[in-house]
Amino acid sequence: MNLPGRVWFFRGSKAAISIPALILTAAFVGYAGLARESGLSLLETLLMTGLVWALPSIVVLTGAISSGMGLVPAAIAVALASVRLMPMTMALIPMVKVEGKTKRWQLLYISHFIAVTAWVHGMRNLPDLPREGRLPFFAGFGTALTSFVFCMTGVAYLLVERMPPMVAGALVLLTPVYFICSLWSAARLAADKAALLIGLVLGPFFYLVTPGLDLLWTGLAGGTLAYLITRYMRRGLL
Repeated sequence: MNLPGRVWFFRGSKAAISIPALILTAAFVGYAGLARESGLSLLETLLMTGLVWALPSIVVLTGAISSGMGLVPAAIAVALASVRLMPMTMALIPMVKVEGKTKRWQLLYISHFIAVTAWVHGMRNLPDLPREGRLPFFAGFGTALTSFVFCMTGVAYLLVERMPPMVAGALVLLTPVYFICSLWSAARLAADKAALLIGLVLGPFFYLVTPGLDLLWTGLAGGTLAYLITRYMRRGLL
Protein backbone atom coordinates (compact mmCIF):
# COMPACT_ATOMS: atom_id res chain seq x y z
CA MET A 1 0.00 0.00 0.00
CA ASN A 2 1.43 3.34 -1.06
CA LEU A 3 0.35 5.39 1.97
CA PRO A 4 1.87 8.61 3.32
CA GLY A 5 4.40 8.27 6.09
CA ARG A 6 2.14 9.99 8.63
CA VAL A 7 -0.51 7.30 8.08
CA TRP A 8 2.00 4.57 8.89
CA PHE A 9 3.18 6.59 11.90
CA PHE A 10 -0.34 6.74 13.35
CA ARG A 11 -0.87 3.05 12.60
CA GLY A 12 2.29 2.29 14.55
CA SER A 13 1.08 4.50 17.40
CA LYS A 14 -2.20 2.60 17.44
CA ALA A 15 -0.34 -0.73 17.47
CA ALA A 16 1.40 0.36 20.67
CA ILE A 17 -1.90 -0.16 22.49
CA SER A 18 -1.24 -3.80 23.25
CA ILE A 19 -0.71 -6.38 25.98
CA PRO A 20 3.12 -6.14 25.70
CA ALA A 21 2.90 -2.39 26.24
CA LEU A 22 0.75 -2.88 29.34
CA ILE A 23 3.21 -5.43 30.73
CA LEU A 24 6.12 -3.08 30.11
CA THR A 25 4.20 -0.25 31.75
CA ALA A 26 3.53 -2.43 34.78
CA ALA A 27 7.25 -3.17 35.03
CA PHE A 28 8.07 0.55 34.98
CA VAL A 29 5.45 1.12 37.66
CA GLY A 30 7.42 -1.32 39.77
CA TYR A 31 10.63 0.48 38.85
CA ALA A 32 9.14 3.78 40.04
CA GLY A 33 8.90 2.23 43.50
CA LEU A 34 12.53 1.11 43.31
CA ALA A 35 13.64 4.57 42.20
CA ARG A 36 11.82 6.26 45.05
CA GLU A 37 13.21 3.84 47.61
CA SER A 38 16.69 4.47 46.19
CA GLY A 39 16.36 8.19 46.82
CA LEU A 40 15.97 9.34 43.22
CA SER A 41 13.88 12.44 42.62
CA LEU A 42 10.93 12.50 40.24
CA LEU A 43 12.97 14.43 37.67
CA GLU A 44 15.87 11.94 37.85
CA THR A 45 13.49 9.00 37.51
CA LEU A 46 11.80 10.51 34.46
CA LEU A 47 15.10 11.46 32.84
CA MET A 48 16.39 7.92 33.24
CA THR A 49 13.13 6.50 31.88
CA GLY A 50 13.10 8.73 28.81
CA LEU A 51 16.81 8.85 28.00
CA VAL A 52 18.05 5.38 28.98
CA TRP A 53 14.76 3.60 28.24
CA ALA A 54 15.92 -0.04 28.42
CA LEU A 55 14.69 -1.21 31.84
CA PRO A 56 17.63 -3.51 32.75
CA SER A 57 20.07 -0.67 32.10
CA ILE A 58 17.94 1.71 34.16
CA VAL A 59 17.89 -0.74 37.06
CA VAL A 60 21.69 -1.15 36.83
CA LEU A 61 22.17 2.63 36.84
CA THR A 62 19.78 3.05 39.76
CA GLY A 63 21.69 0.43 41.74
CA ALA A 64 24.98 2.12 40.91
CA ILE A 65 23.69 5.49 42.09
CA SER A 66 22.16 4.15 45.30
CA SER A 67 25.38 2.31 46.17
CA GLY A 68 27.52 5.40 45.70
CA MET A 69 29.39 4.03 42.71
CA GLY A 70 31.52 6.52 40.77
CA LEU A 71 30.55 7.94 37.40
CA VAL A 72 33.02 5.89 35.34
CA PRO A 73 32.22 2.48 36.92
CA ALA A 74 28.50 3.25 36.63
CA ALA A 75 28.89 4.14 32.95
CA ILE A 76 30.80 0.91 32.31
CA ALA A 77 28.14 -1.15 34.11
CA VAL A 78 25.35 0.43 32.08
CA ALA A 79 27.30 -0.03 28.85
CA LEU A 80 27.80 -3.73 29.59
CA ALA A 81 24.10 -4.12 30.39
CA SER A 82 23.20 -2.37 27.13
CA VAL A 83 25.64 -4.11 24.78
CA ARG A 84 22.93 -6.67 24.01
CA LEU A 85 21.00 -3.95 22.19
CA MET A 86 23.69 -3.52 19.53
CA PRO A 87 23.00 -6.76 17.60
CA MET A 88 19.27 -6.09 17.93
CA THR A 89 19.76 -2.68 16.33
CA MET A 90 21.96 -4.14 13.59
CA ALA A 91 19.25 -6.70 12.80
CA LEU A 92 16.37 -4.20 12.70
CA ILE A 93 17.89 -1.20 10.90
CA PRO A 94 18.37 -2.96 7.51
CA MET A 95 14.72 -4.02 7.70
CA VAL A 96 13.44 -0.43 7.87
CA LYS A 97 16.05 1.34 5.77
CA VAL A 98 15.20 2.39 2.22
CA GLU A 99 18.33 2.92 0.16
CA GLY A 100 18.66 6.49 -1.07
CA LYS A 101 15.62 7.73 0.87
CA THR A 102 16.12 7.06 4.56
CA LYS A 103 18.01 9.84 6.35
CA ARG A 104 20.56 9.20 9.08
CA TRP A 105 18.69 11.22 11.70
CA GLN A 106 15.65 9.04 11.15
CA LEU A 107 17.67 5.91 11.88
CA LEU A 108 19.21 7.53 14.94
CA TYR A 109 15.75 8.49 16.16
CA ILE A 110 14.21 5.03 15.93
CA SER A 111 17.35 3.36 17.30
CA HIS A 112 16.58 4.93 20.68
CA PHE A 113 13.41 2.83 20.94
CA ILE A 114 15.09 -0.50 20.19
CA ALA A 115 14.68 -2.52 23.34
CA VAL A 116 13.19 -5.99 23.66
CA THR A 117 9.51 -5.00 23.50
CA ALA A 118 9.81 -2.82 20.39
CA TRP A 119 12.36 -5.13 18.76
CA VAL A 120 10.21 -8.24 19.13
CA HIS A 121 7.17 -6.37 17.81
CA GLY A 122 9.18 -5.04 14.88
CA MET A 123 10.71 -8.37 13.93
CA ARG A 124 7.30 -10.03 14.00
CA ASN A 125 5.30 -7.37 12.13
CA LEU A 126 7.58 -5.23 9.95
CA PRO A 127 8.28 -7.94 7.32
CA ASP A 128 4.56 -7.93 6.47
CA LEU A 129 4.58 -4.18 5.74
CA PRO A 130 5.79 -2.44 2.57
CA ARG A 131 9.35 -1.22 3.00
CA GLU A 132 8.37 2.46 2.73
CA GLY A 133 5.99 2.11 5.64
CA ARG A 134 8.25 0.22 8.03
CA LEU A 135 10.29 3.10 9.41
CA PRO A 136 7.35 5.47 10.12
CA PHE A 137 5.36 2.56 11.56
CA PHE A 138 8.17 1.65 13.95
CA ALA A 139 8.74 5.32 14.79
CA GLY A 140 5.07 5.69 15.69
CA PHE A 141 5.12 2.52 17.78
CA GLY A 142 8.26 3.53 19.67
CA THR A 143 7.17 7.12 20.22
CA ALA A 144 3.74 6.17 21.55
CA LEU A 145 5.09 3.37 23.74
CA THR A 146 7.85 5.49 25.26
CA SER A 147 5.57 8.47 25.84
CA PHE A 148 2.91 6.40 27.59
CA VAL A 149 5.42 4.56 29.79
CA PHE A 150 7.14 7.87 30.59
CA CYS A 151 3.89 9.41 31.82
CA MET A 152 2.79 6.35 33.77
CA THR A 153 6.19 6.14 35.47
CA GLY A 154 5.74 9.69 36.73
CA VAL A 155 2.24 8.96 37.99
CA ALA A 156 3.42 5.76 39.69
CA TYR A 157 6.30 7.60 41.36
CA LEU A 158 3.83 9.97 42.99
CA LEU A 159 1.44 7.20 44.06
CA VAL A 160 3.89 4.41 44.88
CA GLU A 161 3.70 5.00 48.63
CA ARG A 162 0.21 3.51 48.56
CA MET A 163 1.43 0.37 46.79
CA PRO A 164 2.55 -2.69 48.81
CA PRO A 165 6.28 -3.42 48.27
CA MET A 166 5.48 -7.00 47.26
CA VAL A 167 3.21 -5.76 44.46
CA ALA A 168 5.85 -3.34 43.15
CA GLY A 169 8.45 -6.12 43.06
CA ALA A 170 6.07 -8.49 41.31
CA LEU A 171 5.35 -5.89 38.62
CA VAL A 172 9.06 -5.61 37.84
CA LEU A 173 9.27 -9.40 37.40
CA LEU A 174 6.53 -9.32 34.76
CA THR A 175 8.99 -7.94 32.23
CA PRO A 176 11.53 -10.82 32.12
CA VAL A 177 8.67 -13.34 31.99
CA TYR A 178 7.15 -11.50 29.06
CA PHE A 179 10.54 -11.14 27.36
CA ILE A 180 11.17 -14.89 27.49
CA CYS A 181 7.74 -15.74 26.08
CA SER A 182 7.97 -13.09 23.35
CA LEU A 183 11.47 -14.06 22.25
CA TRP A 184 10.45 -17.71 22.03
CA SER A 185 7.39 -16.92 19.90
CA ALA A 186 9.40 -14.59 17.66
CA ALA A 187 12.23 -17.09 17.12
CA ARG A 188 12.21 -18.34 13.53
CA LEU A 189 15.42 -20.38 13.56
CA ALA A 190 16.40 -23.40 15.61
CA ALA A 191 19.55 -21.54 16.65
CA ASP A 192 17.43 -18.77 18.18
CA LYS A 193 15.48 -21.19 20.36
CA ALA A 194 18.63 -23.10 21.25
CA ALA A 195 20.32 -19.85 22.31
CA LEU A 196 17.35 -18.97 24.50
CA LEU A 197 17.33 -22.35 26.23
CA ILE A 198 21.09 -22.34 26.75
CA GLY A 199 20.92 -18.80 28.05
CA LEU A 200 18.32 -19.77 30.64
CA VAL A 201 20.73 -22.40 31.93
CA LEU A 202 23.92 -20.33 31.79
CA GLY A 203 22.39 -17.09 33.09
CA PRO A 204 22.13 -18.11 36.77
CA PHE A 205 25.59 -19.73 36.58
CA PHE A 206 27.33 -16.61 35.28
CA TYR A 207 25.35 -14.45 37.71
CA LEU A 208 26.98 -16.36 40.57
CA VAL A 209 30.43 -16.59 38.98
CA THR A 210 30.78 -13.15 37.35
CA PRO A 211 28.14 -10.78 38.78
CA GLY A 212 28.01 -7.59 36.75
CA LEU A 213 29.27 -9.34 33.61
CA ASP A 214 26.72 -12.14 33.65
CA LEU A 215 24.64 -10.83 30.73
CA LEU A 216 27.73 -10.37 28.58
CA TRP A 217 29.16 -13.84 29.24
CA THR A 218 25.76 -15.51 28.98
CA GLY A 219 25.22 -13.93 25.57
CA LEU A 220 28.67 -14.80 24.28
CA ALA A 221 28.73 -18.36 25.57
CA GLY A 222 25.07 -19.13 24.91
CA GLY A 223 25.07 -17.71 21.41
CA THR A 224 28.30 -19.46 20.47
CA LEU A 225 27.14 -22.81 21.82
CA ALA A 226 23.76 -22.50 20.08
CA TYR A 227 25.46 -21.69 16.77
CA LEU A 228 27.89 -24.60 17.03
CA ILE A 229 25.25 -27.11 18.14
CA THR A 230 22.75 -26.21 15.41
CA ARG A 231 25.49 -26.07 12.78
CA TYR A 232 26.75 -29.55 13.62
CA MET A 233 23.17 -30.86 13.83
CA ARG A 234 22.52 -29.64 10.27
CA ARG A 235 25.64 -31.50 9.14
CA GLY A 236 24.48 -34.64 10.88
CA LEU A 237 27.46 -34.72 13.23
CA LEU A 238 25.36 -34.71 16.39
